[in-house]
Amino acid sequence: MRKNIFTLGLALLFAVVLGGCGSPSGMDHNADDVAFAQQMVPHHSQALDMAKLVPSRSTNPKVLDLASRIEKAQDPEIQQMQGWLTTWGAGMPGMTHGSMPGMMPDADMRKLEAAKGPEFDRMWLDMMVEHHQGAIDMANTELAKGGNADAKALARKIIDAQQAEITEMRSLR
Repeated sequence: MRKNIFTLGLALLFAVVLGGCGSPSGMDHNADDVAFAQQMVPHHSQALDMAKLVPSRSTNPKVLDLASRIEKAQDPEIQQMQGWLTTWGAGMPGMTHGSMPGMMPDADMRKLEAAKGPEFDRMWLDMMVEHHQGAIDMANTELAKGGNADAKALARKIIDAQQAEITEMRSLR
């Protein structure tokens, strides 16, 4: 009887110890997942800054609609990635615009801010195509090297959405 109780106790101990070794869903991640979120947050933030310029500078309903959709899609993605970084215990390092694919230099952003009408539309579409291509490049890196299933799912979503938007933007030029 004592042997059975000892064996049962040992089995329970193993179950508790091994149960503690698992990670909560969404917690498994690697350095590439962290880098993806740390880079994509400011990248998406710049896209939001660019989209917010549209209502005061464009009268093209298709450009206005696209900018609105970009804002609605990317703002929640920023919140999601910031949540991951908090959960993962990772901060946001300071980055320059030149350190990420597709980021617009400050001088280009100033030119965009100064433009209006059809000139603005052309510049905005050209810059946003380049910006989206940079996001697609970063998302492809996440798919190739990332380990977190949620981050990889977001990367796939970004690729699909932004490739479709690039096609749309090219048709509007």
